[in-house]
Amino acid sequence: MTNLRNSWQRMWAGLGASGDGTATFAELLARYREPHRKYHTLGHLEECIGWFEAASHLAGRPAEVEAALWFHDGVYDLGQPGNEERSADWAHAALAAAGVPGDVAGRVAKLVLATKHTSVPASQDEQLLVDIDLSILGADERRFAQYEAQIADEYSFVAEQSFRQKRRALLQAFLDRPFIYATAYFRSALEARARLNLAAAIAKLADPHDTHS
Repeated sequence: MTNLRNSWQRMWAGLGASGDGTATFAELLARYREPHRKYHTLGHLEECIGWFEAASHLAGRPAEVEAALWFHDGVYDLGQPGNEERSADWAHAALAAAGVPGDVAGRVAKLVLATKHTSVPASQDEQLLVDIDLSILGADERRFAQYEAQIADEYSFVAEQSFRQKRRALLQAFLDRPFIYATAYFRSALEARARLNLAAAIAKLADPHDTHS
């Protein structure tokens, strides 16, 4: 928790926000502790902050990237659309209320939307943010297996066949990209491992009744 508190204080000061943001900090922690979350928890946030601290030199506006990491899964209602949009709106409102300039709050909100992963990130800070969010794909074999189990647990309310099909399509979409990671830093550190992990996960998600898979 010390690392998260230090991260929050560094980010809040870096944005020039007034006060210490204690109420927002506490609300975000409570959200990441929601019982329906199995992967999108404080553990995920801590992993993201760890990678940010290692790669913050790549950021054009480090405090904005760090703020987007804090808010990117702030709203995570399973089975409901628009989580990223609602998280982005929350970030914008919370930062604006703390006196952060509108253009800064707007950029943070836009960064949060980049974690929808529906398109390849364009800006320098979007690339860094998305690479950090996807760092789990390049985790060691044990951690990646744990991650896949956590995602399956989160979506246990979805019929197994439907989950397998949708999850496999999502992972295949990442594997089909020329590069999973946009920055040279993360490509060097994680690209090869991520491709091995994804290929193995896709094979495990194959429909056991499909003899052509």
